[in-house]
Amino acid sequence: MIVRDRPSGLRLFLVMRGSILPSIRNSLIVTTLLALVVTWTDGALWHHKITLTSIPFTLMGLPLAIFLGFRNNAAYDRYWEGRKQWGELVLMSRNLARQCLTLIDPHLPYARDPADLRARMVRRAIAFAYALKHRLRGSSADAEVAPFLDPAEWQRLQRGANLPHLLMLEMGADLARAAREGRLEHCIVPALDATLAHMTGTVAACERIRNTPIPFSYTLLLHRTAYLYCFLLPFGLVDSIGYMTPFVVAIVAYTFFGLDALGDEIEEPFGTSANDLPLDALCRTIEIDLRESLGDDDIPAPLAPTGYCLN
Repeated sequence: MIVRDRPSGLRLFLVMRGSILPSIRNSLIVTTLLALVVTWTDGALWHHKITLTSIPFTLMGLPLAIFLGFRNNAAYDRYWEGRKQWGELVLMSRNLARQCLTLIDPHLPYARDPADLRARMVRRAIAFAYALKHRLRGSSADAEVAPFLDPAEWQRLQRGANLPHLLMLEMGADLARAAREGRLEHCIVPALDATLAHMTGTVAACERIRNTPIPFSYTLLLHRTAYLYCFLLPFGLVDSIGYMTPFVVAIVAYTFFGLDALGDEIEEPFGTSANDLPLDALCRTIEIDLRESLGDDDIPAPLAPTGYCLN
């Protein structure tokens, strides 16, 4: 995610970090070169003059702009839904730490002991956040999850296909064991179970976003229409604006190609590109908050943007 103040003046046109321009550079160059050729030949193709008026481009341009805007709204809804779900995970992780540390064995002072059930539950919540991040990105969770789990537990869980689900099962088992042993009032169990259920719901919501893309046929239709529009546009402009045709075509192509590419980029918000959600930073926030609640000494620092990009 790009984190920076809005540039002003000329810098606004020169900023490349976070711009969609690198993604559409080749298409934009091809379209502009085509416009230059059409301008040079005065709209003739193999010695045949191609005459197009502005009417078909008006009829095509307005629906295309509307559909591109609609698709980008749908893509941003997915992006914002993903951010809301991770915000809920931060909240529920803090709630779980508070509930575990204050409601389980309330008559016993908390000691920083890895064998303590309360510490185990809180550290498992940190592992849960990192496991979800790697599940959504399809990467290996070993390096970031293992340090927060008991070695025997990690050895048992790492063979599973859905690590967040297995971690939640372990939390539920510990919660039930604490209730059976009288370490937790039975009337309080539903509150803790509701927190775990909410965290499980966050996993399901994020998996729904990741595994259900915008219908491909809709994306393909807009993609093809945008390219056809921009490739034909020089023939409709050259007779009216002459040598300014490549400049105008470049601006229109940048707008349409950029909107198309931006929709593709934010449609999947859990990746590692510059405009995706900063899952690393969100996981670090959860880790800091929960380790502080445990009284750990070696608390890591919050992640800072690198080159205006927060991962």
